[in-house]
Amino acid sequence: MDERQTISALAALAQPTRLRTFRLLVEREPEGVPAGELAKLVDVPQNTMSAHLATLSQAGLIHGERQSRSIIYRVDLDRFRAVMLYLLKDCCGGNASLCAPLISDLTPCCASMEAQTR
Repeated sequence: MDERQTISALAALAQPTRLRTFRLLVEREPEGVPAGELAKLVDVPQNTMSAHLATLSQAGLIHGERQSRSIIYRVDLDRFRAVMLYLLKDCCGGNASLCAPLISDLTPCCASMEAQTR
């Protein structure tokens, strides 16, 4: 991940409909969501949703896969992880005590999932 790719990803997310769409797709991992259903869920016209999906796809944050007559969209979690790691690289100058609260705040879903599997 480099600076240009990170800026592209952040710019794609810097719009309310695209951010809402991205978050919805994260919630629906790994099954994904058909483009038409996304438009309904986010309450935008299908052609508007297509433009937003194209922006998110060009930034590498999502990808679409044709299934019959539908295109199912999914988040590229590896790409999202790379963006987050780029932002956090050398977090707080490497001072672990400063980074620990931030890292803890970023992992609440993982902690609850670990508790469920016990």
